[in-house]
Amino acid sequence: MHLPEDFEPVYGQPETLAPGLRRVVAPNPSPMTWRGTNSYILGARGLAVIDPGPLNDDHLAALLATPEPGQHISHIIVTHAHLDHSPLAPVLSRETGAQVLAFGPAHAGRSAIMNQLAASGLAGGGEGIDEAFNPDITVRHGDRIDGDGWQLNVLHTPGHIGNHICLGWRDTCFTGDHVMGWASSLVSPPDGDLTDFMQSCRLLQENTWRAFYPGHGAAITAPTERLSWLIRHREKRENAILAALGDHPKTASTLAHEIYTDAPAVLLPAATRNVLAHLIDLYGKSLVQPQGILAADTTFCIVR
Repeated sequence: MHLPEDFEPVYGQPETLAPGLRRVVAPNPSPMTWRGTNSYILGARGLAVIDPGPLNDDHLAALLATPEPGQHISHIIVTHAHLDHSPLAPVLSRETGAQVLAFGPAHAGRSAIMNQLAASGLAGGGEGIDEAFNPDITVRHGDRIDGDGWQLNVLHTPGHIGNHICLGWRDTCFTGDHVMGWASSLVSPPDGDLTDFMQSCRLLQENTWRAFYPGHGAAITAPTERLSWLIRHREKRENAILAALGDHPKTASTLAHEIYTDAPAVLLPAATRNVLAHLIDLYGKSLVQPQGILAADTTFCIVR
């Protein structure tokens, strides 16, 4: 976890972040969501709602009350199909008539090795998958979403989950759960893939951004530094895992308990998934070897 920032939103109250951009925070705080899910409202007339959030009547009412005279919700865009980001999308669509755009259903974009893990029975972890999610319109990497006076460039950024997208708006980017300021993004197999996550970080590094607007927490005003920190953080965690393996084969759970010594007990299952993601990435680099079929409880050893 990263050090918490000073971020105390008032639930249901739109906050202006920039001309044509407002944020409404859902009342779903938790160890996985920080203060709650950020829903962004973009535009001056026809509005895009980015990440409607969880099923919550108060948050739905807040979003429906956001349009001012002369405004209407024209687009609903979901960065990824986790239960804290997407379930309100079809409800908001029925209320407004706006279509839902996303990369695809819950398991779209999942890597081959993660499909293999899922087929072996590994499931769960993280914020929970919105299995019912299915957008009206699918978008792909490089697509442009055109609205009333605004444009968004779609960047497919798998890693946190396979169907994750970021959205470039001018010199800023809506980063969903890929880059946040209050914590490092959770990568939880079989839906999270660390190899994809690192590639997506480097994809974002190809642009010069002024700010990131994440799915949780305050705006990130030093995005270049934040991306560099994320990459270094993952590399440091990789080195810690390799050192902890040493000459003794271990499971992801054993490694998590040895490495995440300061983590609250409630977060250790997520930490274990994070370690498993690293082990699978290290396996892909031929640095570790699973002893048996790849699964959540597989024992790994160093490749000599």
